[in-house]
Amino acid sequence: MLTYIALSNFTDQGIRNVKDTTKRADAVKEAAQKFGAKMTQIYWTQGHYDLVAFIEAPDEKSATAFALAIGMAGNVRTQTLRAFTSEEMSEIVGKLG
Repeated sequence: MLTYIALSNFTDQGIRNVKDTTKRADAVKEAAQKFGAKMTQIYWTQGHYDLVAFIEAPDEKSATAFALAIGMAGNVRTQTLRAFTSEEMSEIVGKLG
């Protein structure tokens, strides 16, 4: 599984309905299964981003489809970052020669 970190901000719609944010997060966790993905953690944060989520997906296409589906709901705008474990990074830098 590949790991992604999603940095999200509420849209106008999302903040108007912020009282439902934890319910929406539960629905997103369930929706992830449709794409073979899993939202392993979600945090509501202060500062530049309103939410930070950790997601695992089998491949980039599945992760992208999941992110697009969440975006279509209109409650958050998300920047998704591919994250690498220590083992993955060791493999990557091992290719440097």
